[in-house]
Amino acid sequence: MKARTLAPILTVVVGALLVVVALGPVYWMMAASLKTDNQIFAIPPVWLFHPTFEHYRHVLADLGMASALAHSAFVGIATTALAIVLGVPAGYAIARFRFRGRRDVWFWFISNYMMIPVILVIPYFLIARNLHLINSPLMLILAYQTFAVPLVVWLTADQFGAIPKALDEAAKIDGAGELGIFFRIMVPLAVPGIAVAAILSLIFSWNELLYAMILTPSDETRTAPVTALSFLGGYSIPWGDLMAAGSLIVLPVIVFAVLVSRYLVRGLTLGAVK
Repeated sequence: MKARTLAPILTVVVGALLVVVALGPVYWMMAASLKTDNQIFAIPPVWLFHPTFEHYRHVLADLGMASALAHSAFVGIATTALAIVLGVPAGYAIARFRFRGRRDVWFWFISNYMMIPVILVIPYFLIARNLHLINSPLMLILAYQTFAVPLVVWLTADQFGAIPKALDEAAKIDGAGELGIFFRIMVPLAVPGIAVAAILSLIFSWNELLYAMILTPSDETRTAPVTALSFLGGYSIPWGDLMAAGSLIVLPVIVFAVLVSRYLVRGLTLGAVK
């Protein structure tokens, strides 16, 4: 077989293996959430079965997952909105202006994004306790800015930096001020990058566990990942309920990512080739 014919076949085989490795655990989790407890532990595995939604009914109606999903959505949307408001102007300033300490400010944002959350969780807990913000979504939203704002600054600075400076000069000749240039010219041109930053911030805040577990431990304020973690008991693990909760957490992210995939691709590649 010629190498020219073999290469496409190998590409398809490798691609199929990567898809199986990536989606196999997701399929197994969602399939287990639709099985009875006996079918989950059956050996050999049960591949053909009549799906049951009892685990979903149990976690949503009896174990508080419905309210936890609502809390996660509220915290994620609020976190993303605040990060965009704070991060987009910072990314614009870093990309378009030259000022003393600019590199230090850029490094500070990037180093904050690389910060290990466990280092900050105790200081955040002490601040929340002193301000009586334990179990408050506000404290969780502020804590999430640790990774959300640097992410927004990182992505939007690259987008603003890819816009030709001639547009600034032309706008200034026409009498536009700095705010007019920013809102009327730069922001519309950087929408793909801003959209990617918003999408990733929302996904990361939706999935975050450590801060939520420490800062909102109450049953009434828990987010979805913390509620799913609470299903783990000391003597037994309700695998069906746990798989249903995991599916409820993962499925919205998958659907959302598919719906906005064109914005992700466009935003992440804009400016890569100049």
